[in-house]
Amino acid sequence: MKKTRNSRRWTAIVLALTLAAIGLAIYVVRSIDQAPRTDDAYVYADTINVAPEVNGRIVELPVADNQRVKKGDLLFRIDPQPFEETLAKAEASLKALDSEIKLTQRSVEAQKFAAAAARANVEHAQAADQQAGDSLARLEPLLSKGFVSAERIDQARTAKRSAQSQLSAALLDARRAEAAVSGVDALVAKREVAKAEIALARLNLSYTEVRAPGDGIVLNLKTSAGQFVAAGHPVFTMASSNRWYVVANFRETDLAGIKAGRHAQVYLLGDTSRRYNGTVESIGYGVFPDDGGSEVAGLPRVPRSINWVRVAQRFPVRILIEQPDAAFRIGASAVAMLNAK
Repeated sequence: MKKTRNSRRWTAIVLALTLAAIGLAIYVVRSIDQAPRTDDAYVYADTINVAPEVNGRIVELPVADNQRVKKGDLLFRIDPQPFEETLAKAEASLKALDSEIKLTQRSVEAQKFAAAAARANVEHAQAADQQAGDSLARLEPLLSKGFVSAERIDQARTAKRSAQSQLSAALLDARRAEAAVSGVDALVAKREVAKAEIALARLNLSYTEVRAPGDGIVLNLKTSAGQFVAAGHPVFTMASSNRWYVVANFRETDLAGIKAGRHAQVYLLGDTSRRYNGTVESIGYGVFPDDGGSEVAGLPRVPRSINWVRVAQRFPVRILIEQPDAAFRIGASAVAMLNAK
């Protein structure tokens, strides 16, 4: 009888423990579903490659590797002398061109005066031609009446031909004078080119000073003053210190409940006692699959082997940290937990 009671008691205890374990498992599963977490996460910050806009030799490098800098701080300076000389040459060319324009303008004014004088000569020749023609027209009717001599008529006709010749010569001189009038339009166009060259020279001179585009940290600095650098080729990397992220890789089965704007908590493995608040900023829409899915010569490649155990793919979720501190370093391991909905 006693044995039966003990057996029933142990059965009840086992049943209670089993129910408790099932309840705990259900609670854990629901908690995980409501507030998923992952330890597959790392710290990330926006980075830029600091590269010069012009070629030259570094003459000043006031920053050091892993140094924090503020927006506008000088990162390095390229030897400005070649660019200063280019600017001086462009400015001198503009001054010389301005002097040439002034001299040409004076010459143009003289040519215009000559053309005006030629037009005046044309008007004078036209008047003389008109007067000679009028005189001849008045004298010719008088010859038949004997009021004028034939010699006088010959003189009038000679004067008319002379006036016509002078008028023709005056017209030719006027056309020649008008054609000789030049302008300064071509030189003015060259002046605009010279001004553009000066602006470009000044811009290149300003590029010799490379300054921080924002607050950040100098990374991977492996050069020193005296090094020749080429335009477009990075000298070092700079990470933004204003915006830090944790990129957390969540299973695809958790993505349905993850939306942009959802609150999260993060801690770093370097200091598990500190919790940081964050907000989901975006969810990744593509990863490269480990098995299958790739293409070879345009055809999908599917492995012959079959994996009976399906492992959920992970997609990166970008979490913006609200108040990061000096503990954040790019690539640092982290744990991300999404707050319950």
